[in-house]
Amino acid sequence: MPAQQSDEMLAALKKAAAVLRDHGIPFAVGGGIAVWAWGGPATEHDVDIVIRPADVDAALAALDEEGMRTERPPEGWLVKAWEGDVLIDIVFEPAGFVVDDELLARCDQHNVQAVPMLLLPTEDVLVSKLLSLTEHYLAYEPLLEHARSLREQVDWDQVRRRTEMSPFARAFFTLVEELGIVDAVEAGASHA
Repeated sequence: MPAQQSDEMLAALKKAAAVLRDHGIPFAVGGGIAVWAWGGPATEHDVDIVIRPADVDAALAALDEEGMRTERPPEGWLVKAWEGDVLIDIVFEPAGFVVDDELLARCDQHNVQAVPMLLLPTEDVLVSKLLSLTEHYLAYEPLLEHARSLREQVDWDQVRRRTEMSPFARAFFTLVEELGIVDAVEAGASHA
């Protein structure tokens, strides 16, 4: 049973999901909300939704039409919408993978608070979070919570292989191995 998620976050997620669905815009839920829906801890940060890059303009127009405040920030890999005080990040170029029809076909459909929606696979959520770590943003605490709560649902070899170029991801794997959350890889073993 997932931890209790805030009513405001769930209401924002459900509204955004319904708007995108009703406008025929394919999407999947990612980030902390996906982790929560998979059985992890609740999040109070924001709602993350991934869409194909070609759908950005249509998504912003649809959300704006439904009364959400929207914004195109300078980062260039996401756009934003607000439902009340809840931020919804609409990510179209996440770190570590491409949002396309193939990705969306790999997502599992779940009923989240009685609204059907696709959830990003746990591996994609973790890859994106790990590849987002930098010298200026080392948020290992939520990643440790996610790893602990989802450990049996994750193909750790895949996550390790997809993030091995990142020193921050390698440090994460050292940490979760030392804590006994993830099995250690023997020296010289292949990640293939």
